[in-house]
Amino acid sequence: MIRFISMIKRQKKIRLFILLVSFIWGSIILVSPGWSGTEVNNGLYGELLKDHVKNGVVDYQGFKNEETKLGRYLKILEEVEPSQLSRDEQFAFYINAYNAWTIKLILSGYPGIKSIKDLGSPFRSPWKKKISHIDGDVLTLDNIEHDILRPRFKDPRVHFAVNCASKGCPPLRSEPYDERVLDQQLDEMTRAFINQPEMNRLEGRDLYVSSIFKWFSKDFNKDVIGFFLKYADGDLKKGLEANKEKVKIKYLDYDWSLNGK
Repeated sequence: MIRFISMIKRQKKIRLFILLVSFIWGSIILVSPGWSGTEVNNGLYGELLKDHVKNGVVDYQGFKNEETKLGRYLKILEEVEPSQLSRDEQFAFYINAYNAWTIKLILSGYPGIKSIKDLGSPFRSPWKKKISHIDGDVLTLDNIEHDILRPRFKDPRVHFAVNCASKGCPPLRSEPYDERVLDQQLDEMTRAFINQPEMNRLEGRDLYVSSIFKWFSKDFNKDVIGFFLKYADGDLKKGLEANKEKVKIKYLDYDWSLNGK
């Protein structure tokens, strides 16, 4: 009898312990800012980027040959519920979605186009085509960039992550954006573009910059020089520091030709 009573007491303690652990774990899940109930599988996209993007140059024929694989990845994105993702997961998700759907848009006219602009018309730009199946809706590329990425995340580095399939655009990264290293990836892309002489350069007191800084000046707090000083390296940084009060900004023409081979 005594053994039986002791056994019952032990079972009650075990049940209480299990309930306590479950409660604590549930609380951690609810309050953790990094927790999400959805995981985005970028594996297929990563394989495509690795195989068909080299130093920012895109092999669109290679993508064309594997368009079915790209379609499978876009279907994965379509089934994701962005509201279930953490902030950084959402940020990476929408950047990847923008870039992947841009590739899909190019493939719709490839190889018979020389620029993404060839896919538009006098009445509608290619960025206003409803092509992106996301979260139960069909969005345009402009919706993703200007209605979601820019206003929601308020990070000017996004301009060096989204790719418009043009040579004047910051290059397409040869790997997906990943929330675990997103800040590092954004910094790398921003720093690489800022310090690319073909895109931005200082000649005397004239700072020649990409038209991106004109089109989205508000995103850079109308302080292009301040932004450059944060990310510039070497002689560019030294020149800006020495003449920052006298530097004049001049905008370069944008090269809309296709960023392919």
